[in-house]
Formats: sequence, structure tokens, C-alpha cells
Amino acid sequence: MAPTPTIRQVARLVNTQPSQDGDGVKIQRLHDFGGGLDPFLMLDELASDQPDDYIGGFPPHPHRGIQTLTYVIHGGLTHEDHLGHSSTIHAGDAQWMHTGRGIIHSEMPLTDHRGLHAFQLWLNLAARDKLSQATYRDVRAEEMPELRGRDAFLTALGGHWETLAGDSVDGPLASLAGQGAIAHARLDAGGELALANHATTLLVYVFDGSLDVAGRRVGKGQLARLGVGEALQLSSDGGAQALLLAGEPHGEPIAHYGPFVMNQQTELEQALRDYRDGTLTD
Repeated sequence: MAPTPTIRQVARLVNTQPSQDGDGVKIQRLHDFGGGLDPFLMLDELASDQPDDYIGGFPPHPHRGIQTLTYVIHGGLTHEDHLGHSSTIHAGDAQWMHTGRGIIHSEMPLTDHRGLHAFQLWLNLAARDKLSQATYRDVRAEEMPELRGRDAFLTALGGHWETLAGDSVDGPLASLAGQGAIAHARLDAGGELALANHATTLLVYVFDGSLDVAGRRVGKGQLARLGVGEALQLSSDGGAQALLLAGEPHGEPIAHYGPFVMNQQTELEQALRDYRDGTLTD
């Protein structure tokens, strides 16, 4: 008989904070540039039915040293970059950007009758990849496989996901930094989802309703950092939605300034010089 897996408990809860970015776009933000969420750095949630909150979007701006993942719940976003990519994503779609040495891009919002609801996640690149070649791809909703629990569904954007019953899927994004895995969990009222997960970093961000995570309530706008163990147990009395993030820490120094994330202050200064000199993306 196989041993009963150890259920991962909530080690820490963090609340989102209101912020603004781009051209005055109002967001709810979670960030930790001190390594507390390694390999993840930041999660922004943009959710509003008021166009003035987001219509200015994110005009052209640079990045170096990170990956970004943008995922749309409803509405849409149009991406353009200096590499010549131009793509629009809608509900259920995602776009992934490996900024490497440098990329200059814009993301401009599209609205529907409910406004716009989307996320952007920053993943830190390992030191060896900070100056690698920039790449981009979009992922359509129909490319993302699903797992099922009891009145619960998991959509895999990237990485490997597996239920305790042994069913598994791999999301289309297979090159996420820090062996990253990202999924969208949806639980109906009374739903349950039990996952096998051994990742060193495991995070649950609730953006709709509330979840019971191993016996602890996690409400809307809260991020739960899970402790060590072998399984993730989720349930909800009234229904909930959450992003699930798993990965392995780089364990490297983090130096951050605006859109640049490097390992040392001198590397940040070089990034700023390169951007001013027009050589960031060379």
C-alpha cells in the first residue's frame, strides 16, 4: 500500500496592494524582489469594468533579465515588439515573453461588455540566461489541456500538473524559468481538487471567491505560499478561481530597477546605459 502523501499547508498569506503602471493603469500587485517567491517576482491583476482604469495601456517600454506571462480572463490585449511580433489575445489566451538581453514592447487593452480582467506574471531568469536572445509566443485557449477534479477544473498554461489519482497534463509553455508551472484552477460550489506537487515554491493566488487550502481559508486577493509536502488539497464551499504557480528557486542575488532584473547593481547600471544608448536589444 502506497504511503499517504503529506498535504502541503499554508506557510504564509500575502494580500495584494493597489498600484498603477503603464499609462495610469490601475492594478492590484504582489511582488517580492528579495527572493521570497523565487523564481517568481511579481504578479499584477488588472480587473475593472471602468475603461478609464486601463484604457491608457502599456505604451512601448523595455525589459531585460525576466520572462513575462500575460493571461486574459476576459477582454483582450494587443502585443507589439521591436522584433516585429504583433498579436492579440482574448479570453483564455496567454502570451509569453522571454526578454533575455532586451526587448521593447507594448501591451494595449481591448475591452468587452465586462471591461478587462487579465494578469501579468514576472519570472526571474537565471544568471546564465539574463543576456540570452529575446523570444516571444502566444498560446491560444484551445492549446491548453485540462485536468478534472470533483466539480473542479485545472487548465494548464505551462509545466507539468498531476492529480493524486494519477491523471496528468503538460501545459504548452515548456520553457518557463525556474522549471515553472502555471495553471488556472476553477472550482464550483462544493468542488475539490487534489494535486500531486513536490515543487520547492508553490503559490496559490485566489482571484474569485474563496478557497480552502489544506483547511485554511484563502480569500479573494490573497496569495498563499505553501510549505513542504507532496500534495495540494483545494476545496471551495461557494466556488472559486485561482492561479497556481510552481517552480524551483534560482537562489541567486536579485538586483531590480523598474523593468530590469539582474544579479548585480553594476549590471542594472549597464542595462540603463544600453537603453539610453539604443543598444539594449543588440
